[in-house]
Amino acid sequence: MTDPAPERGGAAPDAAEVAAWLRAHPRFLVERPDLYRWLAPPERVHGERLADHMAAMLRAERAHAAAMAERADGVLAAGRAAAGLSARVQEAVLALIRAEHPADCVTTEFPALLGVDAASLCTEAVLPGTRPLPQGTVARLLDGRAVLFRDLPDEARMLHAEAAELAQHDALVRVPGEGPPALLALVARDRHALDPGQGTGALTFLGRAVAAALGR
Repeated sequence: MTDPAPERGGAAPDAAEVAAWLRAHPRFLVERPDLYRWLAPPERVHGERLADHMAAMLRAERAHAAAMAERADGVLAAGRAAAGLSARVQEAVLALIRAEHPADCVTTEFPALLGVDAASLCTEAVLPGTRPLPQGTVARLLDGRAVLFRDLPDEARMLHAEAAELAQHDALVRVPGEGPPALLALVARDRHALDPGQGTGALTFLGRAVAAALGR
């Protein structure tokens, strides 16, 4: 469909010209239903064709309202997810404080506390309870980031061992410190358990907590 005729010397078309153009292009509004939201509704007494236009305007307004409601629901759900993850991280930190062996706590307690399928402490060294990584792996994978979220992650077997088959999603969390480079590897089948939009701050803090526990 062609667009309206060019403006004449910058002047907007008058009502008669707009009406004539719409008569020549009867499907213009049909193909652009979003424009109905900007039009004043016609009166039904003018006939069924105008009533059809009113119905189209109502449909457009309802669609807009539904989209806004869905967006609001998404914001509320994201807020609840963030609050939930923060609470779970707090429980995991408390478990670390109680634990005699932090690496064992990560493997045995973190999955249930964080709502994930498996958790591992991976280090570029051979340490009890940890999963050894080749030198340079932590820097290569995280590339300066504190947390990395991935879908269908690569090298799942190296990071998650027997849990690799569950690795639809994972999160790699830097464990800072003066010892060998280390990371916390979390894996989940459900993407909502490891939400990139909500988990970065809480998981960064968890990585620091694991580092503190290892340094005791």
